[in-house]
Amino acid sequence: MEAAFFVMAIMGCGDASTACTEVRVDPVRYSNVAQCQAAMPAALARNNDLSFPVISATCRSNGQQWVNSTKSSPRG
Repeated sequence: MEAAFFVMAIMGCGDASTACTEVRVDPVRYSNVAQCQAAMPAALARNNDLSFPVISATCRSNGQQWVNSTKSSPRG
């Protein structure tokens, strides 16, 4: 049985957070979704070089199931 962990997908979105596309996966593995969510502000700050109006992050289990989502405000 494979150990469960969570990863953070960095998403690039259009205006109004529409048409989001996964553009990166943060290399850090988290033991639970709360740790992943707590790390989102720092991860979004590290990934502000993307050419999208809105950058967001989503935590997911090590499979493809999405478990939670938090969106950032538009870059300035």
